[in-house]
Amino acid sequence: MNVIKTDIEGVVIIEPRIFTDARGYFFESFSERDFCREVSEVRFVQDNESKSAYGVMRGLHFQRPPFAQSKLVRVTKGAVLDVAVDIRKGSPTYGKHVAVELTEENHRQMFMPKGIAHGFAVLSEEAVFQYKCDNFYAPQADGGICITDESLGIDWKIPMEAAIMSEKDKKHPMLKDFDSPFEYI
Repeated sequence: MNVIKTDIEGVVIIEPRIFTDARGYFFESFSERDFCREVSEVRFVQDNESKSAYGVMRGLHFQRPPFAQSKLVRVTKGAVLDVAVDIRKGSPTYGKHVAVELTEENHRQMFMPKGIAHGFAVLSEEAVFQYKCDNFYAPQADGGICITDESLGIDWKIPMEAAIMSEKDKKHPMLKDFDSPFEYI
């Protein structure tokens, strides 16, 4: 696998080695040994999957400590713009974001450590999105930053009039009104 560092410490893009022939393709989507050696010592305990139509925007989500989660995300069908926002107090990249297209063709994955808010926008007609988490979901620890916060400077690559968002996601605070529970170490 090829690990690409981003401008946010701990957030990386992973490109798997893909083997193709007349039958199709094969690749390892996850190897604990390689991941721990190349990316981070993380033990994933829960896998999640969502299916969404064009224009769906989810995020920017995180779980508050002690239920915080690191995530490894990928797309198995379609295409999304995947976004990670640094919300760790004291981080030199606090409030900055990394955006990458994850598609069924490029097989890229993005890893986000704890203290990163995560969201995505569906760019294809339909997308199936999978993610591994290193902590179990705890609804009482749900948190978020407003996905449409213009101060973040995110180009979601879809017109806002086509955006489909949950009522919950529309009500998250703007970054300027947010008191982060995460400290940069």
